[in-house]
Amino acid sequence: MNTLVEHTGRIVLIGMGATAVMDAWLWLLRRLNVPTLNFALLGRWVGHWRRGRWAHAAIARAAPVRHELVLGWLLHYATGIAFAALLVGLYGMAWAASPSLLPALCVGIGTVVAPLFVVQPALGAASTAASRLRSLANHAVFGCGLYLAALLVNRTL
Repeated sequence: MNTLVEHTGRIVLIGMGATAVMDAWLWLLRRLNVPTLNFALLGRWVGHWRRGRWAHAAIARAAPVRHELVLGWLLHYATGIAFAALLVGLYGMAWAASPSLLPALCVGIGTVVAPLFVVQPALGAASTAASRLRSLANHAVFGCGLYLAALLVNRTL
């Protein structure tokens, strides 16, 4: 198999797997009545990009866009794949072939800058101590998901 295709496939599977782990965590939080991001609102934000609108005072009050839920989920998984590519870019394919928890956890926690400094401000979401801690926990879970997904990919490929 072409090495580029194999490496890209591994990264995509690791990113999707880690994002699925995060989704399971978010599902559990919702079951416990802990607020989590509504992916339709994330998609609404994406839908407004082509209109040149990058930031909102309150995304919930912005005009809905067609297929916003699908757009939100696509961005969510594309971001997870991009973060997996970042991990492999930093630690190499050697990490993907023999994953260890610490690099995955470090990258996962490091990705918390995206919601804190880009997504939440652009959506007009209030950044409270509680929301920052939830984001940190969510991204730590994502980091664990990177590790677990890499282990699973290695066992199945």
